[in-house]
Amino acid sequence: MSISFNIEAEIRTDLGKGASRRLRHEEKFPAVVYGAGKDPVSLMLDHKKFLHNLENEAFYSHILTLSIAGKDEQVILKDLQRHPARIAIMHADFLRVSATEKLHLRVPLHFINEEECPGAKEGGLITHSITEIEVACLPKDLPEYLEIDVSSLELDHSLHMSDIIVPAGVELVELAHGEAHDQPVASVHVPRGISEEEEVEEAAAPEGEAAEDGEEPAAE
Repeated sequence: MSISFNIEAEIRTDLGKGASRRLRHEEKFPAVVYGAGKDPVSLMLDHKKFLHNLENEAFYSHILTLSIAGKDEQVILKDLQRHPARIAIMHADFLRVSATEKLHLRVPLHFINEEECPGAKEGGLITHSITEIEVACLPKDLPEYLEIDVSSLELDHSLHMSDIIVPAGVELVELAHGEAHDQPVASVHVPRGISEEEEVEEAAAPEGEAAEDGEEPAAE
């Protein structure tokens, strides 16, 4: 992974709702780190710096370095609680990473070569059924994202999860549940409005052709 993230955190000893409100007045917010057989630790983080990190898509699917009292821990962002009405982080959960334990994490999908898609060249519209997918892998194998190449996608066809090329050591969690979970991830179809107009034109064509000929039925 080419990008690295380092998060400075302080140990939080003043707990409770009142303490959390006071933290937010100081432009900080509460968090917790847990996992890897160690006790959970309550933390407080700088709100502005953390928001800046969240602007980067890679932050959500990277191994993060959490610095607590001069000691670094490798973690992933496990959960994030946002304020429902304004841009504010209410709480964050970090999960410690073990080099020998598989992670389950959602990573983004990047769709490439859409300009070369034959179905789109025929007037079809490319749709993305999902934009992220859950993977299982060791921390060292965690991909920043997965690419979906749509350069061969024909009109009225779809690409499924089983068509995704994953790096060595990475598994798609959905596919482990069987073929019934092999969902489409991208497809190309003619927009509904256009196809309906064509059907109407085709149905009206014989009548129109007769009108153009100007022929009248013969009298008996």
